[in-house]
Amino acid sequence: MARPISILEITEDERNELQRRVRAPTTSKRDHQRAEIILMRSQGLSQMKVAERLGMNVVLVNRWCQRFEREGLEGLKDRTGRGRKTSVASEKVEQAVTKAAQHRDGQRRWSTRTMAKEVGLSHTTVHRIWRENDLKPHLKRTFKLSDDPQFEEKFWDVIGLYLNPPEKALVLCCDEKSQCQALERTQPGLPLGIGHIRTRTHDYIRHGTITLFAALNYLDGKLISRLEKRHTHIEWLRFLKQIERETPKDIDIHLIVDNYATHKHQKVRDWLGKHSRFHVHFTPTSSSWMNLVERFFADLTRDVIREGSFSSVRKLIKDIEAYLVDRNEDPKPYRWRAKGEEILAKIQRAREALN
Repeated sequence: MARPISILEITEDERNELQRRVRAPTTSKRDHQRAEIILMRSQGLSQMKVAERLGMNVVLVNRWCQRFEREGLEGLKDRTGRGRKTSVASEKVEQAVTKAAQHRDGQRRWSTRTMAKEVGLSHTTVHRIWRENDLKPHLKRTFKLSDDPQFEEKFWDVIGLYLNPPEKALVLCCDEKSQCQALERTQPGLPLGIGHIRTRTHDYIRHGTITLFAALNYLDGKLISRLEKRHTHIEWLRFLKQIERETPKDIDIHLIVDNYATHKHQKVRDWLGKHSRFHVHFTPTSSSWMNLVERFFADLTRDVIREGSFSSVRKLIKDIEAYLVDRNEDPKPYRWRAKGEEILAKIQRAREALN
């Protein structure tokens, strides 16, 4: 009687990781093969059958199976210290690292090939050096540090509303999304399909713009909204009066707004002075990221405005209104999770680095 074929035991997490390695287009051929070996053995295939399917020696299959049984996923990695030692001079490595942070003459950043030509290495070696030193010259992020002299005072005022909302009151994150453009693509795009991605033309026809005023209820995620052609203090006052009408009269309203001049117009101040239940909290200058309605505007842009093709402003308005109805029927509140002390420490580190 033939000896029964043993099945290689793997956990669910290990199976998910191995399947990810098999599917990922960036996985190296060696890692792909090793993952396939373990997955096939876990399905009950013999080492001989696995070797036949993958076109390799059964000794190699046995080696990776034994390594996996002893060390798990770590056993599928190459041993350190094996193979030919690197012959890159330390001086060249230092040049590739230090020059990556310096501007090129006439250009803004280095590529692996321009750096390779500069220091006399191959572009693959430069790529490896940058990867080992966690350098990414091709990436860039935008930022802006507030120069508001009352930054911390305003910061804690707004954060306090998120972390400890007042009782018997509404916290509304308010702002306007101006210049929502009704862009019509000149040709219809091709749909998503197996083997190809969706397409759209690069050119378009402009049909006009619209401004969306929105007040996001921090507690339940519902929105009070208004669409206007302009975004002056007149439209802002109309929106405040709408909030007055659509909220219970026996509770206070805390508005989180930015420092746009429209929000501080004298007529707006006069109206707020006559409605004592409204309390305005201004975010620090250059700190609109503290206003959570901006998070909703990002979703709206991604889901509706950027993806659509609109033959008129009316069509854009119709799609935005439908999106707002869906959001209010199934609201998804955004929650502030970050700790204020950690944010301030990060800002302080950025200021020290700039100085």
